[in-house]
Amino acid sequence: MPFAQYSRRAFSRVIGQSLAFAFAAPALRAIRGMGSAAKPTAPALPAKIHLNFNENPYGPTPKALEALSSCGSAAARYPDGAYEQVRDALAATHGVKRENILLGCGSTEILRAADMTFLGPGQSVVAAEPTFEAVLDVARVARATPVKIPLTADHRHNLPAMAAACTSKTGLVYVCNPNNPTGTIVTLHELADFIPRVPSTTLILVDEAYFHFAENQGYGTVIDWIEKHPNLLVARTFSKIYGMAGMRLGYGIGSKETIKAMEDQILKDNGNAAVLSAAIASLGDKEYVATSRARMNATRSWLADELTKDGRTFIPSDANFMMIDMGTDVRPIIEQFAARNILVGRRFPSMNNFLRVTIGTQAEMEAFVGELREIAPARVAKAA
Repeated sequence: MPFAQYSRRAFSRVIGQSLAFAFAAPALRAIRGMGSAAKPTAPALPAKIHLNFNENPYGPTPKALEALSSCGSAAARYPDGAYEQVRDALAATHGVKRENILLGCGSTEILRAADMTFLGPGQSVVAAEPTFEAVLDVARVARATPVKIPLTADHRHNLPAMAAACTSKTGLVYVCNPNNPTGTIVTLHELADFIPRVPSTTLILVDEAYFHFAENQGYGTVIDWIEKHPNLLVARTFSKIYGMAGMRLGYGIGSKETIKAMEDQILKDNGNAAVLSAAIASLGDKEYVATSRARMNATRSWLADELTKDGRTFIPSDANFMMIDMGTDVRPIIEQFAARNILVGRRFPSMNNFLRVTIGTQAEMEAFVGELREIAPARVAKAA
C-alpha cells in the first residue's frame, strides 16, 4: 500500500540548499572571472579516483555554477516559482506540457514514487537481471513480488520474455535503457513491438538516465509515444550528463493521469532554490552538454581500444561506464583497486566476473588502465 507522505519543509529546504552551495563552492572559485562562456578544462588527477557511481567527471556547466552563485536572497524563500519554471523548461525541451512533468530528488525518487503508486501486495514488478536495483528494492517495501528476467546472451533486455511475464497482476515493468550495469540498449523498433504486448493496466517505466551517451543508430527516446501509450512513463536525471549528481534532481515524463497519481508519493517541497536555478541554466547550455558527451564518449572509445589491445573481453557500451570480463570473481579486484585509490563499481551477483568502471577523465582512465595491467595482466597482448 502507498506510504503516507511526510513533509519536512524547513529542514529539507535548508539542508538541500546548503549541500548544493557546498558542492558548487570549489568550482565557483575556479571559474570566477571566466564568465559563462568558459571552456571546460580537464580536472587535475585527484588523490582518489572515483570510477564507481557513473558521475560526470567534468561537473556542471559553468552557467549552472554561475546560477548557483547568484541564487542569493532567493535561498530565503520557498522556490515555488522556480519549481514551476523548471517544469515549464522541461516541458518545452521535450515537447510536452507542464502537467506531464514531475520533479524528484534525483530520478530515484521518481522510481520510488512509481513503485508506491502502482505496486502493492499481490502485484508483481517485472525487470531485467541485472539492472538498476532501486525499483526492485522499493517493490519489496511495497510488498510486491519481483520477477527477474535474465538478460540475453549479448547482455541486453529480453523484451519478449519480459512481456510474456506481465499479467493482469503486474503493476509495473521496468526497462533501463541504456541498462545499468551493462551499458547495452534496446532499440526503438524493439520497444515498439514490446509496448503493445504489455497489459494496458501495467505501467511501463523506461529509465533514460543515460540517454545522452547512446550513439547506437537504433536508439531513441520514447517520450513522443506517451500520448499514444498513457501507461508509459520516462525517467530522466540531472545527475549524469548535466554533472549534478551531488545536487539531486530528476524528473518523470508521463500522461497527465500518471503524473497526477504519482504526486501523492513525492516528498512535498522536494526541490531547493539553488538546484532549480542550476537546472534551468543547464537546460539552456546545450553546447557544454554536447562537449561533455563528446569528451566522455571519446574516452570510452579509447578505453575500448586499450582493452582490445590487451585481448580483454568487455561489453560494448552506450553509457558512461563499461563492464569488463575479468574471468574471475571481481570482489578481490575491486579491493585491489581501492588499495590503489581507485574506486570502481560494485560486484553484481548475477555477473560476478564483470567489473563495472565509470568513464572518468582521460587522465583518470589512463591511470585505471595502468593499474588494471598490474592487477590483472592482459591474457593476450596484441602488437600496437
